[in-house]
Amino acid sequence: MPEQMQPETQGFTRPTPPEDAVISQADAIKAMTHPLRIRLLGLFRPGVELTATQCAERTGESVASCSFHLRQLEKYGHVERAEAHGKERPWRAVSRGFSVRPDLADPESWPAAQAFGSMFVAEQFAALQRWLADAGRDDPAWVFASTQTAQEFWATRDELDDLSRRLEEITAPFRGRAVDPGKRPEGARRAHLFGAVWAEIPEPEGEDA
Repeated sequence: MPEQMQPETQGFTRPTPPEDAVISQADAIKAMTHPLRIRLLGLFRPGVELTATQCAERTGESVASCSFHLRQLEKYGHVERAEAHGKERPWRAVSRGFSVRPDLADPESWPAAQAFGSMFVAEQFAALQRWLADAGRDDPAWVFASTQTAQEFWATRDELDDLSRRLEEITAPFRGRAVDPGKRPEGARRAHLFGAVWAEIPEPEGEDA
């Protein structure tokens, strides 16, 4: 990221929920940039503890592979050992969630964040594709309650920043249900929201329509 672009980010440090971790160091970002590690991090929702064997069952990978990648995530502070239960040694997430925000003062942080973002989007898209492949065997009412949409609009940087903040907070009313089943309404299912907000990079003068 060119140095002259750094001042343009002033005033746009988006608030993060106190339970979430902000990942900015290049090494910590790189540690998450692996398809299986992204899937593993997705398993550790608030209050969830899993052994490497349980992770293997949920991902379809080997126990040895899950153990290796969990240790790598532990090395960079993303997961930690939970209290042992007999011979079982489960893992848990260090924070409720995380946000990857490159440190523009670190020349390695930005490309690391780009690589992670590309892989994260690919993994989310793959999950959506798996759901679409199986949707035909679900209750149509649940299928029609879901949506995929794309919108195009013109906005200022301030407006785009505000939209990003509101998108991140849209699931706030549902927080706590993962940890406490008693907070889940009858008939509730685990649901997913994946969204992205970005502005197109302007074309050279005279080519922008």
